[in-house]
Amino acid sequence: MAEAESRIASKEPLLEVARDRVRHFQSGTMALADDVYSVPASHYFDEDRFKLEVDRIFKRVPLLLAPTAELPNPGDYKAMDVCGVPVVLVRNADGQINAFYNSCSHRGSYLLDEGTGNIKRFACPYHGWTFDLEGDLQSIVLEKNFGLIEKSQYGLVSLPVTERAGLIWAILNPQSNVDFDAFLAGYDELLSGFGFENWHLFQTRTLRGPNWKIAYDGYLDFYHLPVLHRTTFADINSNKGNYYAYGPHQRLVFPDFGLDGVAKQAESEWSEQFLLDGVWTIFPHISIASFDGGGRGVMLSQLFPGATPGESFTTQYYLMESPPDESQREAAVEQFTLLKYVVESEDYATGLAQQKSLEAGTRDHVLFGRNEGGGHTFHRWVQRIIDTDDQQLPALFESGI
Repeated sequence: MAEAESRIASKEPLLEVARDRVRHFQSGTMALADDVYSVPASHYFDEDRFKLEVDRIFKRVPLLLAPTAELPNPGDYKAMDVCGVPVVLVRNADGQINAFYNSCSHRGSYLLDEGTGNIKRFACPYHGWTFDLEGDLQSIVLEKNFGLIEKSQYGLVSLPVTERAGLIWAILNPQSNVDFDAFLAGYDELLSGFGFENWHLFQTRTLRGPNWKIAYDGYLDFYHLPVLHRTTFADINSNKGNYYAYGPHQRLVFPDFGLDGVAKQAESEWSEQFLLDGVWTIFPHISIASFDGGGRGVMLSQLFPGATPGESFTTQYYLMESPPDESQREAAVEQFTLLKYVVESEDYATGLAQQKSLEAGTRDHVLFGRNEGGGHTFHRWVQRIIDTDDQQLPALFESGI
């Protein structure tokens, strides 16, 4: 536990959750919301609503674009499409992360194809203009013939970016005044307990799913586990979950499953694994779930809306605490293959059927029970952010309500 304590600014918030779980376990209870909550079914398929969500949420709030393990070295880059916006992350010579629009200041051409790699500078494939890793324009081909421009005014467009707890966030709006500290609400300090900055990226893949909120609802739900995953997660016999909110972000843990031994221990004996387990969700599109196959690992699921209301895409990153040896690799591959099946063939297959049903007009609203508090918090934050203008958005996160 000493190593975890050194990584976490204060472990008290983790202990508060742990104590609360033990109390619920000992009393046979769970945390419940005040009432049942409903969401209009149209929020999952209406095109105008969908555009609002993309424009007012995904294009305004910090998004987790990569784990540190994906860009560990100077010169490492990641070029990606984020809700139709071309973005590139790059680690400079000093080890700091920069974020830019993936767009040359000459004609707007992509500088890099989507993917990852390592570069010493950006070189536009259209006319050969070059930029350094700070985004400054360095050279113009046939500069004398091109004509006079002020190079300092034609660097790449920088985006707000931060790297914390081994995770990288950026905001798609270069003029954003949203504060990362206020948005993260101390959640990054809790996540620092994992030490992700030193973890190993084992595998990635991308899956197609239903509307992004249908997909995300599933990450905030233990209620379905013994039913939908009765064969794949047969050892989990609990459908109860306690939710702990940090601004718009939430941690979901069992109040009853797997606590038999922990409840008999003194606090000083509680393991790092117990203090950090569960599902960690980062608004509006990330889930981090712990697994032990082939060594300690997590699956970080990065969810983005697709081009239409009825589709989304999830990139799954399987991060491991250390590179696996040969036997661990086989177990890790088996674990990650199982998780693909669980998400693609159970969660998202069910979600796509739900999507089709709602689009057919079978329901005018959907429900989240008192035992599904994560859905309450998530959908309230979705609506709250949509209803808040640019000027007031920073204050919304600072208030933490």
